[in-house]
Amino acid sequence: MISSSTSAEPIRIGLLATEPIRVAGLASIFDQPSQEGHAQLVSVAGPLSELLPLDDLKFLVIDLQSSGCDVDALLAIGRSRPDMRSIVIGPSDDDELIMKAILAGARAYLDQSADPGTVRNAIEVVTSGSIWAPRRLLSRLIDRLIDVPKVTQRSSGPELTAREQQVLELLLMANSTREIAVRLGIEQRTVKAHISRLMRKTGADNRVKLSMSALNGSLLSREGERVTLQPGAVD
Repeated sequence: MISSSTSAEPIRIGLLATEPIRVAGLASIFDQPSQEGHAQLVSVAGPLSELLPLDDLKFLVIDLQSSGCDVDALLAIGRSRPDMRSIVIGPSDDDELIMKAILAGARAYLDQSADPGTVRNAIEVVTSGSIWAPRRLLSRLIDRLIDVPKVTQRSSGPELTAREQQVLELLLMANSTREIAVRLGIEQRTVKAHISRLMRKTGADNRVKLSMSALNGSLLSREGERVTLQPGAVD
């Protein structure tokens, strides 16, 4: 996971919620000191119309219930500000909504009942360049993409090196960067370099989309192979 230096400029985080009590609750999360190796986080609350034009605002916390936003709004934000990363807070019992939010570009999805420490941790994970998502949903997402008619031949796509193929297969099994490094006997920075090349080759800008691109593009080496996710962090 790539961490920001403590000497770096503070990172401004937009807060999209309309209920004053909810805004105050979210803003209080930023009163906590940053973890070692992470830049200071500063909240900026306001309506979407005021937050989107702020060029220095690269991250946005969206409370679905309080803000009135939905998946279409997430898609619109992605079209208007493709550089903005969203942290979504919403219901935990709507798996379809969670998957749609992730597919719409959300870098984190949190339950509405998540405690302040969990929300803060998720924000720091996203600002570090990683993804925070429920494990069971990533499993369902990949299962859904795999459960398509078998392809007899691999469709044309980017050529992968043997090592990139290994990294991709371990990534599809939800291994963390650290776990992949241990499995392959290489350094974590080397794993990150391989993943970066895989993203460039597939045009993906995060690991969930890389997994989707890999599966949809038939990059798996064995026909009809089924991936089983194992516990591990999504970083």
